[in-house]
Amino acid sequence: MSEFQYDLVIIGAGPGGYEAAYEAADFGMKVALVEKDLVGGTCLNRGCVPTKTMMHSSDAYRIATQSANIGVSAEGVKADLNRIIDRKCEVSETLRDGIMFLLKKKKVDFVAGTAKVTDGHTVEISGNDEVSELTAANIMIATGSEPATPPIPGADLPGVLDSTGLLELRGEIMKDFVIIGGGVIGIEFATIYSDLGTNVTVVEAMDRLLPNMDKELGRSLKMNFKNRGIDTHTNAMVEKIEERNGRLVCFYKEKDKVQEVEADHILVCTGRRPVTKGVFSEELEEKLLGARGFLQVDDCYRTEIPSIYGIGDAIGGTMLAHTATAEGRNAVAIMNGKEPEINMNVVAGCIYTSPEIASVGLTQDEAKEAGIDVITKKFPTSANGKTIIEELDRGFIKLVASKEDHTLLGAQLMCGRATDIIGELAVAIANGLTVEEVANTIHPHPTFVEAVCEAARA
Repeated sequence: MSEFQYDLVIIGAGPGGYEAAYEAADFGMKVALVEKDLVGGTCLNRGCVPTKTMMHSSDAYRIATQSANIGVSAEGVKADLNRIIDRKCEVSETLRDGIMFLLKKKKVDFVAGTAKVTDGHTVEISGNDEVSELTAANIMIATGSEPATPPIPGADLPGVLDSTGLLELRGEIMKDFVIIGGGVIGIEFATIYSDLGTNVTVVEAMDRLLPNMDKELGRSLKMNFKNRGIDTHTNAMVEKIEERNGRLVCFYKEKDKVQEVEADHILVCTGRRPVTKGVFSEELEEKLLGARGFLQVDDCYRTEIPSIYGIGDAIGGTMLAHTATAEGRNAVAIMNGKEPEINMNVVAGCIYTSPEIASVGLTQDEAKEAGIDVITKKFPTSANGKTIIEELDRGFIKLVASKEDHTLLGAQLMCGRATDIIGELAVAIANGLTVEEVANTIHPHPTFVEAVCEAARA
């Protein structure tokens, strides 16, 4: 009989945690999954799923009000923010129910409460004025991340929100909206509220939108936003936020001149920080956390204490739900003496604008920095039949391949269904396919995905 209650205790029931629990149960491990809030984590409750649900509503409103050109007109179309938020909650609840069903089916013990790791095999659980202990052969930290608020004077004023607060905002759809931060979160909310008829201004400190992605994507998105009436300011530093006559005023410096813009609400989305504070005893916290609060792990997801593992946003790196899921599965495999099967070198990133944006593998600049000689192939989706049929804005598919043998190394897309198409290119990169092999695969017509074939043939 084991000296521990569990083979594995997982702290955090987001995509990394609950998928790791499924995987561990399939290995025959006795598993407990601890969560202080709602199952599903940020992705399901405060991130990916809620924003895409809202975007489905805003996109439907945009199409309903802007389709006269294709022979469809409607009067009295109204966007109801309260109903949009209600549906967002309903979708999240449905998916949470599905997770709980699978946890029960796989005999994973779900423990509601706040966890604190006190040593390499013990987790203290507090909740409902009670404290209990769980012991385990292995402990996995999957506590995720949360919005980080920069030290902007006035950022604590009423009406200044982070992404979590914005997802709960009800009432009348705001007239004017300022977004501080032109990364993924900011531009998705810019798309949602612009589609709902709000005047949107995006202020970004770096020299382009999406500063962590291919330069061409950022430039093309800025042009797309301009055509949609979204005002963008890059190389612009926010200096302060003030209240004036019941509204908010954002002051920012651009080209050495201080500008100001008024808004009903201001979203601050300039980054995220790991949720690791308080997860460990003081002694363990000092031993296991880095300077920025990220849990320090090796290539096998182990901390300095071999029985404690870390995955997902808590360890930094690519802070995406599907990355956390893959890391959780790989970590469980390692716990069971198996080689991890998921290739962590090929991780796609998706952005839900209109048209969509997606990227996987190396960009041309990244390949150059790595000393790899590459060729690029590009196809403008303005020449794609399905794009023209659906009246989508200009976009492109760009492929990056080795100059030596034409092996596909990366892809950047801005086109219809980019977030779905990118999976095909991830498979191609992971399996070492050449651009010729992609080009010589018959793609159906008329589709968005046939543009991949055209790009490979370019």
